[in-house]
Amino acid sequence: MDIIVNEKKTETVLSNWWAQLRTARWLWGSILAFTITRLGILLVAYLAATLFADSSTASLYHLRGTSNLLIDVLGSRWDTGFYVSIAEEGYRYQGVPLPSVAFFPLYPLLMRAIGSLVGDVVAAGIIISNVALLLATMLLYRLADRSWGQAVAERTIWYFLIFPAAFFGTAVYSESLFLLVAIGALYFARRGFWEVAALLGIAAALTRFPGLLVAPMLLAEWWMQRQEDGYAQTRPSWPALLAGVAVPLGTLAYALYLKRTFGDPLAFIHGAAAWARQPQSPLVTVGGLLQTPEGGWWKALLAGHIHPDNWLDLGFVLFFLLLGFILLFKQRWSEGLFVTLGAAVALSSGLLMSQRRYVWVLFPAFILLAQWGERPWVDRVITTTSLLLLGIFVGLFARGYWVG
Repeated sequence: MDIIVNEKKTETVLSNWWAQLRTARWLWGSILAFTITRLGILLVAYLAATLFADSSTASLYHLRGTSNLLIDVLGSRWDTGFYVSIAEEGYRYQGVPLPSVAFFPLYPLLMRAIGSLVGDVVAAGIIISNVALLLATMLLYRLADRSWGQAVAERTIWYFLIFPAAFFGTAVYSESLFLLVAIGALYFARRGFWEVAALLGIAAALTRFPGLLVAPMLLAEWWMQRQEDGYAQTRPSWPALLAGVAVPLGTLAYALYLKRTFGDPLAFIHGAAAWARQPQSPLVTVGGLLQTPEGGWWKALLAGHIHPDNWLDLGFVLFFLLLGFILLFKQRWSEGLFVTLGAAVALSSGLLMSQRRYVWVLFPAFILLAQWGERPWVDRVITTTSLLLLGIFVGLFARGYWVG
């Protein structure tokens, strides 16, 4: 009799679970948006790769190519070569023009692990990126839905997935993995699972240098939950504060590895200097862009000597910096700090190139945009502009041009 009762209870639990899963918009809405946008990106990449002239990608980027056109696009362009090289051969520092130590280890480590199962690290990288992006999309949906409702959550993931640099989340780049652990850290902190948030924060700091910014985000989130009545179901304990404090352990672990292997714990910073990427005042960086070209602006513009890349990147980072300030003004401290500091760090890196890719990971900005997107004209402007630039950037990336 007890066995029959237990079986019925189990069937009831499974039935209720499946019923909830079938109506879970965070699940099916995320899968639908992910599928539509990824198929669109692959279609544009395929057409661009077969219709337009190629650009010669620098051999310094360790690209080995593949006979499959789409896999080649996703796994053999620019920085993808470094992740593949690290996964297959390990890190390089001395004696190479572009040291791979500038790239943090968690993503290539996962590539090596999954690659041993699927037989190829490029395929492993593509799998990791896309699975991580899908899971990050689901978490972002739930994060937005929890505070702002379903409509905002749906616009959030839509803007997030059609952002002009969102195709990097499908290629062999570490952005998707970083987004998964960074979004997850804030999501679980808001649900009171501070131990999980701490582990994900450490993982973020092992994935990219800006992972350190998860620390102030979690510290601010802890403070908000302690101070604001009704913000959280339960006030976090004092030990929960250690979640933010623990985040730098990820970067510290990588520094200790570099010290032991190459004798330089800051090799990831010194290695990045090979790209002329080193700490520099944003005023100096922007000032260099604003220097009047020989013959004046109008003559340079007519002659085609003003290249739009740096101007586009400057526009992206300044826009996200503004969004960060607005979040801070709204006293959304954890989100605002993450976006503002993320944009400021990117702008202080000494180069304007790649800013559009760097700001894509500043996920709270998309929640703010989704709130504004309640106005139809704002929604149309964001969607149209994003899709247009996404299509252009994907096409250029597929042909081997630098777009971030």
